[in-house]
Amino acid sequence: MRYLVTGASGHLGQRVVRQLSNLIVGGQLRAGVHSIEKGKLFDGKQVEVSHLDYFDQGSIDHSLTDVDVLIYIPSITYNLVRRVQEFENVLAGAKRNHVDSFIFVSFFADQGNNPFQMSPFYAYVPRRLAGSGLNYAYVRNSLYADPLVPYLPELVERGNLIYPVGDHALSFISREDSARAIASLAVQPMMRDHGQSYLLSMTRNYNMVELGKLMSKVTGKHIGYQPVTVEEFGKLYPDDGGAKLASMYAAGGMGLLAETSDDYHRLTGEEPLAMEDYLRAHYHA
Repeated sequence: MRYLVTGASGHLGQRVVRQLSNLIVGGQLRAGVHSIEKGKLFDGKQVEVSHLDYFDQGSIDHSLTDVDVLIYIPSITYNLVRRVQEFENVLAGAKRNHVDSFIFVSFFADQGNNPFQMSPFYAYVPRRLAGSGLNYAYVRNSLYADPLVPYLPELVERGNLIYPVGDHALSFISREDSARAIASLAVQPMMRDHGQSYLLSMTRNYNMVELGKLMSKVTGKHIGYQPVTVEEFGKLYPDDGGAKLASMYAAGGMGLLAETSDDYHRLTGEEPLAMEDYLRAHYHA
């Protein structure tokens, strides 16, 4: 059995490769990387590195040769059309190379009324896979908890969370827990090959008052909640895709980023790390 992880040099991809390497017995693991230089991340590990350019058919076919299970982690581009084209190119390659199983790593901002500017992509792909003739499953991640840790010093300085979500809750998962669940899914054919959808989240969500109190407890500094407007939030973080990021929190302000599930437990038999435990493990004043 050969597994291919795309986006393998990214924050999530590296973790999926590591988790899979702990689970595969007698199988082969291939890491698809856009920059072959980043393949050095896997030096000394039993991982085959393959150059994978989503717009180069030769590299797609080379990466997908003899692959049984494809774990497709999309690129981080905020260009909606480009991201769809990337997916379509890989889907065509999966068909040409007779890939048995396609696991799409998604995001839970896929509702029909979701204003997040990347939401059309996340809604499109499952429907496209449904008509592809491939065996598939898709994983919907909730918000990553990881960026909260480097954000904490700014929040301590501000004294407040500023997400423009009003009194609505947000749902989170750590990248490590997401990777663990994705790897577990990849090695369970009955769980992955029948169009299943999984939502990965912590066992509960948090409104911003609750999250601020928890952060105050962890940091020892008061962090309240004074939201800015969606427009103000976009202007504050232009280097992080401000307007598009703001559109995601606009979805949060509609209650569209609050969903939780027990799918992590279904896939792993364990519980995801709770938010307080995650922050305490990673925050260092």
